[in-house]
Amino acid sequence: MRHYACAILFGGGRILLGRRSPHRRAYAGKWDVIGGHVEDGETIDQALCRELAEEIAVTPVAWERLCTVLDRGPQARGRATYHMHLVRSWAGEGPRMANREHTELGWFRIEEACALADLALDDYRSMFRRIVA
Repeated sequence: MRHYACAILFGGGRILLGRRSPHRRAYAGKWDVIGGHVEDGETIDQALCRELAEEIAVTPVAWERLCTVLDRGPQARGRATYHMHLVRSWAGEGPRMANREHTELGWFRIEEACALADLALDDYRSMFRRIVA
């Protein structure tokens, strides 16, 4: 099973999501949290920091673990566990697109994010609602 470190940046009552590029093997064109796979020898927290720097040019400063989400439809890349984090503070140039993994970034109120028809995983909706609960 592959493990992924994922972040939901939260600021001003909004969360940051990225629309996955059409060339991506899994969930192409879907709105998703920011993150990526944990490399061999890397902790989940190290992967979180690396992925945020690579994808959106930020370094997380304050974060907390939210939950883990199992990929219920792993046809594209096999079984996966997503380790979700809420990032409330960050440093750096971003958030901005720093590579080609996303075609756009968007800030959404929780209910706006939950209403998106094209979220990568349906399980995100309940997780998003827990942020403001």
